Amino acid sequence: MRTVVTAAALWDGTALMHDPVVEMEDGIIAAIWSLKERGIPEISDHSKITLPGATLAPSFLDVHIHGAAGHDVMEATPEALTAISNFLASRGTGSFLATTVTAPLDTTLRSLEGLAAQINQNKPGARPLGIHLEGPFLSHSKRGVHPPEHLLDPSISTFDRLFEAAEGQVRLMTLAPELPGATELAAHATSRGVRVSVGHSNATTAETLRAIAAGASSATHTFNAMRVLDHREPGILGTVLTTDSLYAELICDGVHVDPAMVKLWWRVKGRDRGILITDAISATGMPEGEYMLGGFPVQVANGRASLNGVLAGSVLTLDRALCNFVAYAGATVEDALPLLTRNPAAMTGFGDEAGSLHVGGRADFVAVAEDGALVASVVGGKVFSQK
Repeated sequence: MRTVVTAAALWDGTALMHDPVVEMEDGIIAAIWSLKERGIPEISDHSKITLPGATLAPSFLDVHIHGAAGHDVMEATPEALTAISNFLASRGTGSFLATTVTAPLDTTLRSLEGLAAQINQNKPGARPLGIHLEGPFLSHSKRGVHPPEHLLDPSISTFDRLFEAAEGQVRLMTLAPELPGATELAAHATSRGVRVSVGHSNATTAETLRAIAAGASSATHTFNAMRVLDHREPGILGTVLTTDSLYAELICDGVHVDPAMVKLWWRVKGRDRGILITDAISATGMPEGEYMLGGFPVQVANGRASLNGVLAGSVLTLDRALCNFVAYAGATVEDALPLLTRNPAAMTGFGDEAGSLHVGGRADFVAVAEDGALVASVVGGKVFSQK
């Protein structure tokens, strides 16, 4: 059975088409054309989904997410990943990097082994394309809620143990540039195909620039867990904002970053280098209460996840982040869509797997309204939500 989807517009990751028709079969996009070119097939083996007023776009890619639907990725079980994947698909996210949190090394190694077994399984829902190591190579002074007793100085041998446990599926690693051995590790990880993201750091400008020269290509949740900006020592934050080649994550939930600073971030990083993330934890999509982030409990109330008053991830979803960003930055949906699709795919090197819509590719796409609200989510050709 083939399915035909119509909408007001389609942004394929590069260009905008009006009055599109998308034909999909067996989870693959079979054809894309405009109604001006030809009409809709009137044959019995086609079903039809009509989304008037909506814009079709690639499904979102979240490169920084710890969990959802009551589960943490570090559980690393099929049941946990299935629950997380199905929830994410219902909110427009078609793929993600399963993100760890600092824990005892043996615990992290076991989680990485379990996560590696879940990647490339071709199961329904959002796909875990790889792993984001957030920890253990973070600054004590900017650790947030990462347990201090399990933080480690950068070590190539320790990194290699983590990389091998993950069967090479580590695609992104957060690293504090000021730590001893950070520059050497950045270069080594980059040589193994891992993208390095500077963050959880009290680094100076010079220390940050050395990490970038060694291969760092992104910044982890810009503004959060970073040295405060100073006009005489811009530090890591000033360097992130002024280095045009560097990608930069942002948690756009109205809690982690004030809307005025979202505008600043948008002005300096723009359509080509900004990346919206969630940093979501297991409480996402669940009632308020106590939930686990890795191995420690987090309290969730009034839209905030915290531990002893310190923010501990979020309960944000990327569809909500898109709405917030459009409202805070005054951007159009077409301007904002690259921040959740093309840019994270380009930064992580998954441009062939996510971030675009094309014939022969997976039928992973969203339909969004003018204000960014999610109208429908299709992942692997399956409709996970439709309003």
